[in-house]
Amino acid sequence: MEIIVIGIGATVIMDLWLMLLKRLGVKTLNMAFIGRWAGHLAQGRFAHASIGAAAPVPGEGALGWLVHYATGIAFAAALVAVAGPGWLAAPTLAPALLVGVATVGAPLFVMQPAMGLGVASSKTPAPIRNCLRSLANHAVFGFGLYLSALLVKGIAA
Repeated sequence: MEIIVIGIGATVIMDLWLMLLKRLGVKTLNMAFIGRWAGHLAQGRFAHASIGAAAPVPGEGALGWLVHYATGIAFAAALVAVAGPGWLAAPTLAPALLVGVATVGAPLFVMQPAMGLGVASSKTPAPIRNCLRSLANHAVFGFGLYLSALLVKGIAA
């Protein structure tokens, strides 16, 4: 249960960061596209030339958010698998931040190519900027893993 709460908490922190970026005029990911991709994946299609041009999927917005939070929980489980269960009792920043930064591999090497953006945003007008933005977002997620673990530890104490 702790891993679920930590994963949700870290994802909320990342989403708050993304909301701030959006308010500052920075384009952020539309979660409906994640849902659209997942919906097509369930039908056997992994890659798209452009996820925006792909046929919409019923409930894609909700599905996108569900996949987003499930992924956050999976990444929290990966942190505990890497750092060991003792990390839950005494959370430290370094493992959380390292795992958070490592999770940037998912968008750069799986999601972006599958959505038609190329490996590491190579088919976008500003690949380096997009990669750095993804890296920053996932560093915030890693920091969120740490903060959420501290909160869970404090509540359990």
